This record gives sequence, structure tokens and C-alpha cells, in this order.
Amino acid sequence: MAGLIISGERQMTQAELAERAAAAATAFSGLGIGENDTIALMLRNDFAFFEVAAAAALLGAYAVPLNWHSVTEEALYVLKDCGARVLIVHADLYPVIAAHLPAGVTPLLVPTPPEVAAAYGLAEEACQVPEDALRWSDWIADREPWTGPPQALRSNMIYTSGTTGRPKGVRRQPASPENTVRIAETVALGFGFRPGKEVRVVITGPMYHSAPNTYGLRAAQQEGLVVLQPRFDAEDLLRLIDAHRLTHMHVVPTMFIRLLKLPAEVRERYDVSSLEFVVHGAAPCPAEIKQRMIEWWGPVIGEYYGATETGIVIFNDSRQALAKPGTVGTPIRGGEVRIRGDDGNEVGVGEIGEIYLRIASYPDFTYHGKDDKRREIGWNDLVTVGDMGYLDEDGYLFLCDRKNDMVISGGVNIYPAEIEAALGSLAGVHDCAVFGIPHEDFGEELCAYVEPEAGAKLSAQAVRQHLGEHVAAFKIPKIIEFRSNLPREDSGKIFKRRLRDPYWQDTGRNI
Repeated sequence: MAGLIISGERQMTQAELAERAAAAATAFSGLGIGENDTIALMLRNDFAFFEVAAAAALLGAYAVPLNWHSVTEEALYVLKDCGARVLIVHADLYPVIAAHLPAGVTPLLVPTPPEVAAAYGLAEEACQVPEDALRWSDWIADREPWTGPPQALRSNMIYTSGTTGRPKGVRRQPASPENTVRIAETVALGFGFRPGKEVRVVITGPMYHSAPNTYGLRAAQQEGLVVLQPRFDAEDLLRLIDAHRLTHMHVVPTMFIRLLKLPAEVRERYDVSSLEFVVHGAAPCPAEIKQRMIEWWGPVIGEYYGATETGIVIFNDSRQALAKPGTVGTPIRGGEVRIRGDDGNEVGVGEIGEIYLRIASYPDFTYHGKDDKRREIGWNDLVTVGDMGYLDEDGYLFLCDRKNDMVISGGVNIYPAEIEAALGSLAGVHDCAVFGIPHEDFGEELCAYVEPEAGAKLSAQAVRQHLGEHVAAFKIPKIIEFRSNLPREDSGKIFKRRLRDPYWQDTGRNI
């Protein structure tokens, strides 16, 4: 099959993508954009996203995806920080930033596709490009294809989520020919994309995130099928797998949980036997959830661990997951992991500390304009993103939580991720977030926000009783709140900071 991207009723061949990307590269060059410059995009998963990223690669520039959930202040910060002179944006998202667009930035608008409008309940008029605006397709029309020399591979410059202050742009050095080959090998190990092998892929998560971004752009290079799901829906995903005989996908654990909560008769309605390589990451997956998914889909599920800064370093397959419940795996070829204690030294087997990683195949990086922040996270050529965990006697890595999420109550370290995993197994719980809030005597105490499933009736007593069967008594939150809609992104990641910050704002401290 020639490469094909499908979104709703629309489709684009890889040849058409290459043609439009070459025209866009010429247009960008006309604005003076070249090697090591930046091009910003504020787009949902759409054809234009692939076009902009491919055009930037031709020029040796960095494509910078903005989180389209951002409020005006957040979007403006990234746009100014990255220094882009052009912004490609969906029509319905443009009002977020239109009145505050920095001087010297050219906006190019893309009509919001009908399948995206339907998925998000957008008004038709909001999805159209105004007559007085520059339309992306018109702007690149009739341009001669770019014929400049090929540039060294550059990954998109992804901004970190900003859970500890302002987000930072991960700006990776261009890849050497040797790095390019080794990166392809890493992608083959972690994503199952092997040279010359056709894949049939669905993109379930927003490509402004690092992993879906890499996964989607790499999938489009495989001469296969790429299906864009406009917004994650569990049954719709099963329908797409069945209808397109999909073989590969990247998901997050929240998606597994929602798939498993579908009624048995719905799950059995769709054929998923075409699946060959399903990989997940971004957050720990409860061992029970992983086991149930393997029982349903077969031993096709793998898991990676890494970060925007490191790429994939750790991996496990279904066999390892069942043998070592809860592990995220062992280092892949060229990968290295070490656990460092508070005293700066490596800890022993089974001891919890901060996780430091590296992989030889990835070029080094810095944070855009913030070299000092890059130095802060380094140790012996390894870097940390603030995760806590331990290695067992066989070298398998287990995650505990984010260092900044860890709660210290009465001098005892408590890892909310463990409690959240236990809460997720309670019938009627759609999602949850556990975090520390101020306590006069103990410093911090635990608070849980629970989002019930539609129609479910949950009580704080039922939550505490369930947790009492899975975790120690001191890990049961003292405060339990129920909310119908927790603040989150499409990936399922909860904006925990927005729940936590109001409790601390008048205390004069953060921990």
C-alpha cells in the first residue's frame, strides 16, 4: 500500500503530503526561515500538522507544537519563548491568541475539519477561516517545490508540561548519520516500526505531546495507513481497529481502563485480531489492567519508559509484564538507568530514589534558552525528569511517583500514584487524582478528587473501605472530594496542579 493518512471521510496520500510539504518549505524560506529556526503550530491532529512538520524538516528548522488546550497566557508564553515568526493554527483555536499575537508573527489559518468539529461539538461558523485571514492552503499554493540540500534530522521541539513552573522547550541537537540509524533502531524496538514493513496505525493522542508526536510522524513515513482519531472514544477505537484491520497503536493507560469498562457485549462486537504491536507509556499502568488487556488482545502489548528529554530508554513486552507485574521494563540496547538517593549516591537494590536515564542513540539536548535548567537535571551524562523508582534484583525498573508529587506526611514518604492505581479499580470510578495539602501538625495530608462514572453513586466511606483493602491505613486520604469533570487533557493526564494550588496559595509554602 502507498502511504495514506485518513481522518474522517478525508484522506491524503504520502505523495500528496510530500508535495505540499515541499511547497510549504519554499514558502517558509521566503519568510527568511531556515536552519535552526522555529515554526509554531497550534493544530489538532490533522493533515496540516504533518505538512508543517515535514516542511520544517526539509529546512532544518524546528516545528514547535503548542498545546491547543492552553489559555491565552500559556499559548503566548510558548510562542514568544520559541521565537517563531509564523503560526499555523486551526480556525476555532485562533481566537485564543488572535488579539495578543506578538508583532512579527504571521498567522496562517486552517479550517477546522468536520470530524474534529463533530467530536468537540464546535459551531460550524467557528471552524471557518475568516475572509480577511491568510489561509494555509492558499499560502502554499502554486509554490515551487523546495530543492535545497537535505538537512540533518531534527525532532520537533516539544515543550514540557510545565508542572513545576513555566514549560521548557526541549531542543535536541541535529542527528548525525550514525545517530539517525540508531534512532531508527530505537523506534523499531519501542514502536514496532521496522524498515520496509507496512503498518496500519491509529493515532489516539494529541500530537503536541512528545510520544504521539514522534509516533505519528514516524508512522507516516512507513508507507502504510495512518488513521487519525479526532478524539479518543473507547468504542470508536474498537470500530476503527475492526474496520481498517489496524496493526499498531500507541495508547496511555487511561485508554485501557476506558476500554475495559465497556460492556462485554460491546467489546465482543469488534474483531481486534489484526493487532500486532500495541505500546503504551506516559503514565504507570496498574498491573491488573495490563493483565486484563493482555488476556483480551493477546501478547501484543508492550510498554516503554522515557521522557521528552531522553526518548525511549526502558521497555517490556507482555511476557515480562506478566512475570514482573508493575514493572516498566529493562534498558533497551544503548540504554542506561541509575537510581540516586538524596545524598547524591546510587542506592541499593529495591531502594527508592530518583531515576536517571540516558540512551546512546539520541543526540544531546538543551532547554531552549535555558541551558542552566538543562545542567540542573544532569548527573554523570544521565538526566532526570523527577521520577522516583527502584530497580529489583533482576534489573527491572519500577516507578513510584513523580518526585514533586511525593507527599511527606509526618516524615513518611507517600506516593500518590500507588493510591490512584488502587482507586482506579473501584467500580464507579472514572478517574481520580491524589495529592498533598497543608496540615498544621504533619506538614501535609492526603486529598483525593474522584470523578465518578455517569450514574455511579459513590461515597467517601466506600472509597475509604476500598482503599483499606489495597493500601496501608496512613495512605488513605483524609479528604475526599467528588467532581463531575476533573481538569484534564485529551491524553487523560489530569492537571493536578489546578486542583492542588488553591489549598496552598495562602500558606506561604508549597510543601
